Amino acid sequence: MFRKILIANRGEIACRVAATARRLGVRTVAVYSDADADARHVRDCDEAVHIGGASPRDSYLRWERILEAARATGAEGVHPGYGFLSENEDFAKACADAGLVFIGPPASAIAAMGSKSAAKALMERAGVPLVPGYHGRDNAPDLLQREAGRIGYPVLIKASAGGGGKGMRRVDREEDFAAALASCQREAKASFGDDHVLVERYVTRPRHIEIQVFGDSHGQCVYLFERDCSVQRRHQKVLEEAPAPGLSAARRSEMGAAAVAAARAVGYVGAGTVEFIAEERDDGDLRFYFMEMNTRLQVEHPVTEAITGLDLVEWQLRVAAGERLPLAQEQLVMHGHAIEARLCAENPDANFLPATGRLDVLHWPAGHVAFERSAAQPRVDSGVREGDAITPYYDSMIAKLIVWGEDRAQALARLDAALAQTHILGPATNVAFLRRVVTSRAFSTADLDTALIEREREALFEAPPLPVATVAAAVLAHRLAHETTLEGADPWSRRDGWRLFGGARRRVDLEIGGQPQTLVVERLHDGATAIEVAGERLTYASRPLGDNRYDVTLAGRRLTLAVYRQGERYAVFAAEGSAIVTEIDAIAHAGDHAGEGGRLTAPMPGKVVSMLARVGDAVKKGQPLAVMEAMKMEHTITAPHDGVVQELLYAAGDQVAEGGELLRLAAA
Repeated sequence: MFRKILIANRGEIACRVAATARRLGVRTVAVYSDADADARHVRDCDEAVHIGGASPRDSYLRWERILEAARATGAEGVHPGYGFLSENEDFAKACADAGLVFIGPPASAIAAMGSKSAAKALMERAGVPLVPGYHGRDNAPDLLQREAGRIGYPVLIKASAGGGGKGMRRVDREEDFAAALASCQREAKASFGDDHVLVERYVTRPRHIEIQVFGDSHGQCVYLFERDCSVQRRHQKVLEEAPAPGLSAARRSEMGAAAVAAARAVGYVGAGTVEFIAEERDDGDLRFYFMEMNTRLQVEHPVTEAITGLDLVEWQLRVAAGERLPLAQEQLVMHGHAIEARLCAENPDANFLPATGRLDVLHWPAGHVAFERSAAQPRVDSGVREGDAITPYYDSMIAKLIVWGEDRAQALARLDAALAQTHILGPATNVAFLRRVVTSRAFSTADLDTALIEREREALFEAPPLPVATVAAAVLAHRLAHETTLEGADPWSRRDGWRLFGGARRRVDLEIGGQPQTLVVERLHDGATAIEVAGERLTYASRPLGDNRYDVTLAGRRLTLAVYRQGERYAVFAAEGSAIVTEIDAIAHAGDHAGEGGRLTAPMPGKVVSMLARVGDAVKKGQPLAVMEAMKMEHTITAPHDGVVQELLYAAGDQVAEGGELLRLAAA
């Protein structure tokens, strides 16, 4: 086993690798950028080396600096994590040339599977079924468009060197192909340094099922069952589970054998994932087609760990150190069901636009564990702490929440409960959205395909708000807990509204769900409390439970509510959902009035890729006006209404701060 390794990554995966290394007695070296000087992964490792600026191009992609750090600290091996350099064959070769063990597959395997086109050609020769498409090297736009017509629309354009949903576009009509191709290639170039693409038939109701494989340097290769990763947005995974619902034992064995054959074909060593597109036929049969092989550990590996009881990072370290695989295929068993939810800083209501900002509150489910399997408790794998910031430089994932159950129904119930206890304040997040997906008819009945979110849009994006009375009662509980203090021994010092004769009434002006609400609190002479809100008069009582939680009794119904206050804003969390409330100072806000029409601003920090309109152009509502790149993804800014472009304030290549005005649009 290694004495010391360097982790050539950041965030959650760096913390994950460090946790297993620490358990095995292996010392770890972190690398960090300017933006990550105080990051959690730096603290979690035994040593840390600064490698450059905040941008990945200036730090985590500068492999010569990483190798210098490894040599300077005496590391014997380099774990690449996922993303960044994890599937870079030149980096793997450079590690070997420097006398370091690359804790991953051989460079030759990365090369063979690193190009989607080359990998598909290899699989075709091996007899693995492929989706009909064009996988050639010639990427002339006219040729690609002709091939798309031959294949038949809809088609999918995919970056050959891609992954993580980047550099991928669905095209439904021939007239949209050229623009989609150009956008796909720009994103692929920015993310992977390679704009080569392939074109395939778009399977209209595909399931994304992947097989975890492991090989060692002694010729052994096994598969550790499958994961279903069908629930996606913007071609990126949202929920992953193992095993795949409805997959028969015979089909599992067939897919596993195909995945092992693919790994053996390239002399694979270490952890890898063979990804398949699966399509249910009218006769109920599930057909599968090879999609790609990821030559690294996957983000969703914890669900495999949960059903097998194994530590895949430990397997990686042992195999890289020259040991044999710990178990043979016939010794591998799975038990129960596991689901992982990716908690991201993003706004689902704005097409999942990534968000940035400080994590003011980061509250995880009670009894959670980190980076280890637990049959009863939720697992939270995260690379951030409360008070850290989500920046525009890196991926927007905050954490992974993993639960296990004896069966899928129990796992679903545990995941919903864990999400309900997850409270994150600061940037917008997808936590509430994930709860709606998990409890939706489609997901709960395993009616899965990669278009589930779009197919169930009405149910997922139009959630019923929390009752106004519940929200107001939660705010009042927080106020009373912080205002009711006994400053002296006599009742005259109390600030709880007590009166010698009669009752006391108090008014609080709130804004709930964008609507003004008046809360009237009445303290009765007998000590009881009543509230009036939204036309109802209700009996009320509350007491603090600690940790920002309150026991509230409202009209005889007891509720446990969590409330966090930031200035005039309150965040309320209940079993049914959450809400943001603003306390209104009626005098201070008397002169407020609404916005400034005609302005189009950057939704987040980023770079302008292109301006699609010129001064004087007449544009229609929804027409694309500009393209920005942030967090390795392209985002199109569209016209909010019909109008005429008055002024362009930025040009292609310019950096824009969040909220920066891009252009001015006069109403038509």
